[in-house]
Amino acid sequence: MSALLELERVSKRFRHGARQVEVLREVSLQVHERELIAVWGPAGSGRSTLLRIVAGIEAPDDGWVRFRGRDLRLGVGALGGGVAYCQYSFRGVEGMSVFDEVIAAQLALGLRASHARDRAVAALERSGAWECAPRRPAELDRGEAVRVSIARALLQNPSLLVIDEPTTRVEPLERDRVLELLRSLGGEGIAVLMSVDKGASLFAADRALSLSDGALRGDAVPELAQVVHLPLLASG
Repeated sequence: MSALLELERVSKRFRHGARQVEVLREVSLQVHERELIAVWGPAGSGRSTLLRIVAGIEAPDDGWVRFRGRDLRLGVGALGGGVAYCQYSFRGVEGMSVFDEVIAAQLALGLRASHARDRAVAALERSGAWECAPRRPAELDRGEAVRVSIARALLQNPSLLVIDEPTTRVEPLERDRVLELLRSLGGEGIAVLMSVDKGASLFAADRALSLSDGALRGDAVPELAQVVHLPLLASG
């Protein structure tokens, strides 16, 4: 089975004053359809940089990234093209409600108002954030903001959802609800790649990886079930 997403020997460097820091060092990773993969690492480990490269927001200095065989280093517009990226934060326009914000994002893409409204309702209900619809983004707590961010991302109809720190500073009960939501996306054919800052969030993942000193550790390539070819039985 071919991978949905492939990273091969990806490296990324940043300059801090006179010093150059290698945040990612020859990172390789495969993500398959319907998988939920969690990447843990301490603050400054590069986990957010890794996710931004996967989403096509940043380009690697070395190596390559492919989504459905398409080279994302060329800036071919990963966002809206099968990959959706969201963070835990949700910042809106002053005076607009969450519902207005979600609708406005779709109207900007040329959708009819009635269609945009129906899709906004469905997405917010799907993510368990419908009760947030009449409120202002600034009024949301951390868990609610994550759910609204997921709702907005799902409106892009992604095959891969890339989400940065969805459980950071989220209360344990709400954290479990967010993880349950992310796990359920596999049933809709959506793979999830998330970064986490606590080990407790790793248990929800199909695969858990760690990132430190620029290196990704764990099973970067999943062990898929062996395909067994069965002989055809003669009918009758």
